[in-house]
Amino acid sequence: MGAPAVFLDRDGVINRSMVRDGKPYPPVSLEELEIIPGAIDSLKKLADAGYLLIGVTNQPDVARGSQSREVVEAINFHIKMEMPVTAIFTCYHDNKDDCSCRKPKPGLILQGAREYDVDLAKSWMVGDRWKDISAGQAAGLRTVFVDYHYIENYSGPPAEFIIEDIATLADIILHS
Repeated sequence: MGAPAVFLDRDGVINRSMVRDGKPYPPVSLEELEIIPGAIDSLKKLADAGYLLIGVTNQPDVARGSQSREVVEAINFHIKMEMPVTAIFTCYHDNKDDCSCRKPKPGLILQGAREYDVDLAKSWMVGDRWKDISAGQAAGLRTVFVDYHYIENYSGPPAEFIIEDIATLADIILHS
């Protein structure tokens, strides 16, 4: 059987989102990238306990022309160098593309599970938006919602756990 994994949304879970008018946005440059305090320690605990850490992120600003793929990949590379994250799978499509990889669809999770022989029944999805939680649930994962109280409707089944500080993530997963 495969390894357990924790699938992590990138912006808002690993690194700080830029919140404007109550809505989260990704950093626009590597210089704007800020790892969330407590994230490194929490993710190290999970990796030390045998979990693969895999990022799954929607980056529609590339399709919309307001972000370059190179900047997204530079941010992803930096995160993998700073943290025990094995891989980051990225959807560069917009909603209108109706792809299978854009959350709330589980395509990125399923791709990561195939490539890294992940046991989905022993795995988790952590996100700060309803699309992350829905994607995790569609893939059969347990879920943790990081609630930053964004101004958006949560339109999906509730997550199994709700936290407000990523520093508590490892304790929840390791003791559940």
